[in-house]
Amino acid sequence: MTLTDLRDGFRDDDQRQCVQAVVHNRLADDREPQECRYLMRFWWQLRMPYQEVSLEELCLNVGQQKLDALMELISAIRSSHDEIDAWLADAERTFPVIQDRGLSLGSDG
Repeated sequence: MTLTDLRDGFRDDDQRQCVQAVVHNRLADDREPQECRYLMRFWWQLRMPYQEVSLEELCLNVGQQKLDALMELISAIRSSHDEIDAWLADAERTFPVIQDRGLSLGSDG
């Protein structure tokens, strides 16, 4: 299953950017570099028409809880704008904001 259709499933750019913010700020943890790399590729996939990441790559490189959330998001994007809004609310309750280690390391010196 290709993910190249995802960018067309959002109500508008604001909704897409909200989803991207959740992926970036709540899912992509730089303490898990391999997982983070694939989550950021997914982050790009949400706005790109070409294949940035495959579902198979996500399955191999993303932990189960986050993978389940991505699968729910993909389903929501392909279903309705309201389901995307519901996913956003659920993800914000489920996943705390991640403290970016790279940013905090850079500001110490």
